[in-house]
Amino acid sequence: MPDACVSRYENAAEIALHVVPLPALADNYIWLLHDDSGDAIVVDPGEAAPVEAALSARKLTLRAVLLTHHHPDHIGGADRLRETYDVPVYAPDDDRIAVATHRVKDGETLSLPHPLARFDIIAVPGHTLSHIVYVGEGVLLCGDTLFSLGCGRLFEGTPAQMLSSLQRLASLPGDTLVCCGHEYTAANGRFAQTIEPDNTALKQRLDEVASLRADHRPSVPTTLSSELACNPFLRVDSAAVVDWCRRHGSANDPVARFAALRSAKDVFRA
Repeated sequence: MPDACVSRYENAAEIALHVVPLPALADNYIWLLHDDSGDAIVVDPGEAAPVEAALSARKLTLRAVLLTHHHPDHIGGADRLRETYDVPVYAPDDDRIAVATHRVKDGETLSLPHPLARFDIIAVPGHTLSHIVYVGEGVLLCGDTLFSLGCGRLFEGTPAQMLSSLQRLASLPGDTLVCCGHEYTAANGRFAQTIEPDNTALKQRLDEVASLRADHRPSVPTTLSSELACNPFLRVDSAAVVDWCRRHGSANDPVARFAALRSAKDVFRA
């Protein structure tokens, strides 16, 4: 799959970051971002080997590791990468992420010199209480909060927290690339079709996903505008979702509708 390539700044459109999903473990993606000079960062390395192979193949120099949350499939390779490449590891303030060398929190901006990049830090409690995302350079590095056509399970947070987190992400520019932590799109889409069976954008997205996966290509990144058009967890106020929730007894308010969707997805099998 060709790398996604995003411009850094409006006054420097000729300079860009390449955005590369690296398959890892069973269905994870580690995100590799690099510039044409060979400087790179990685996000949520659940294991080190795919990162090391990609750095070697592309002749890149690792400069930093970014972590979104504490789950082992997102941090399992960070310690080895830190030791091997002597790089900083940025992470939320959570004692369960002992590998961190720098803590970042909501409202801060992370500025990196190599590759030149700036990321806003947004706290997104829900999947875990300390989960953060990194937003900048045209990308949303969202870990397990937002998936294509879905969202993360609520292991620690409440429906209200998760919905608020997703609404913060939904307010980002529509052309933002959604770089999530797992290849869940096809399965999420099968659930989404039970909620909005007449959603044309969803049908088109699933056709695209089927073609990509048939060619053994990742279904992500995708754009936030696409997700707003067909991800039911971002569409709790849409007529079709409200109607589905009404038929399932949970149409009173957005939080109740989100909770009903998430509960239904937790037990969905297809």
